[in-house]
Amino acid sequence: MGRTNRKRRSTLANRAIAASAALALGGGGLLAANIYASAGESKNSTRNAQTTAASVATIKCPDVGQKLTNVPRRARAGVDKELAKLDQQVTEAYKRLADTRQAQAGDPGYVNNAILSPLKSKRVATIDRISNNINRAGGKGPRGRGKLAGCQGVPADQPAGGGQGQNGGQAGNGGQNQNGGQGGDNGGQDGGNGGQADNGPVAADFQDITQVQPTGGPKGVGANGLPANGDSGSTGTFTTVCGTNENELRNSDNVIVAPGVSNGAQHQHDYVGNQSNDAFASDEDLAAADTTCQNQGDKSSYFWPVLRVQDGQDDIDAGAPGGGQDGNVGTIAQVSEAQLKFVGNKTSDVVAMPTALRIITGDAKAFVNGLNNANTNWSCTGFEDRQLTDKYPICPEGSSVVRSSNFQSCWDGQNIDSANHRTHVAFVQADGTCANGFQAIPQLQVRLVYDVEAPQIQNGQVQNPFAVDSFPDQLHKPITDHNDFINFFDENTMNEVVDCINSGQDCK
Repeated sequence: MGRTNRKRRSTLANRAIAASAALALGGGGLLAANIYASAGESKNSTRNAQTTAASVATIKCPDVGQKLTNVPRRARAGVDKELAKLDQQVTEAYKRLADTRQAQAGDPGYVNNAILSPLKSKRVATIDRISNNINRAGGKGPRGRGKLAGCQGVPADQPAGGGQGQNGGQAGNGGQNQNGGQGGDNGGQDGGNGGQADNGPVAADFQDITQVQPTGGPKGVGANGLPANGDSGSTGTFTTVCGTNENELRNSDNVIVAPGVSNGAQHQHDYVGNQSNDAFASDEDLAAADTTCQNQGDKSSYFWPVLRVQDGQDDIDAGAPGGGQDGNVGTIAQVSEAQLKFVGNKTSDVVAMPTALRIITGDAKAFVNGLNNANTNWSCTGFEDRQLTDKYPICPEGSSVVRSSNFQSCWDGQNIDSANHRTHVAFVQADGTCANGFQAIPQLQVRLVYDVEAPQIQNGQVQNPFAVDSFPDQLHKPITDHNDFINFFDENTMNEVVDCINSGQDCK
């Protein structure tokens, strides 16, 4: 595999991002375009489906993929393809929204009649096919299909984000829609943000780490991401050394969420460990792959969205899906340190992870979906007792940016994945135990360090910021950071991991 381009990668339609065009995958999310109008045009706009073009900034659709919690295994391939079609339909609706501003300005019902209603019809048919796939495999299709299919126009002054950030203020800069005609913190950052324009991040997404109160270390949002281990139970550790992606293996696929779908992530991932991870990789492919891990018994795949410095420079993917075509611009930052450590459980021994177990921690769409699955920790070297969840850190001279992720460490004992890629694993409870009969497994803790120049805030605008790659609608918010893992330790090495952790040793 190369860095970005492969022959079998399909070319998606080039999307306009100059007006904060945004698109979310998974069959839902927010889809946005800056649609400005005079005060006279927007004065009488309504907030229902007949909203005038002057005030419509986004289209909000239910996230169908997250509603599918019980899909029989033999139906999942077909369902995944239909979810991809939902994504394509949202893309087409956005393009029509962005390309028909003049028609919208002359017809208050245009958005509903020409965009929302046709979109709903297409979604109804696709959700019906999803339901049929599930029913034929012996499951039960999603209820309320008509409700799932309906999308709505969202006025420019309605908050795009949801949920309260842990550091005060709403995740996503007070919840104001940064895409719409409100301006706000985005102001007129047309091109002054390293070429990112209005697609984020903005000045309010950054905070001086020296002004943050100590929090004791990475803890995630709410109960998510709590370190599983303590000074009792299984106290050992196992560290696997897999490099920092020096060979620049990257793509914009996600074989967990969107298997068989090119550019399923719409943002670039760094890969360490397994060297055959793309959308088309089977478990057999992954098991037979090369690995960058020093311990050749570890062919697991570790991947996360790249961190990119929005310096106005083009990287290799400037004109490609997952890069410039999806609003991810600037220079990809090389990880300077990647620590991959497995720890135990503070109340019990851990059991071996099953081969091909898939775990996603965090939510790439947290700005749209809310914080239920968010799990972010941002800090700086020398200040890691101070953690940010909804801000990027501005580090002092001599200090580097740190991203930390603590994975779910309770497993249902049966499944290597689930229909929504969430319910087969869980975080420990506050007392360290696993609920609902789940079993404790080694907890993966990932710590990434980047030597990037601190951005500057001038006149309320951020100059040369860094940000994680994201779906365009997520505006490159720090709350959308996430991390992925697929277990391909061989049986002997996994047993070694378990033995080290349960016996209180520190192993590599």
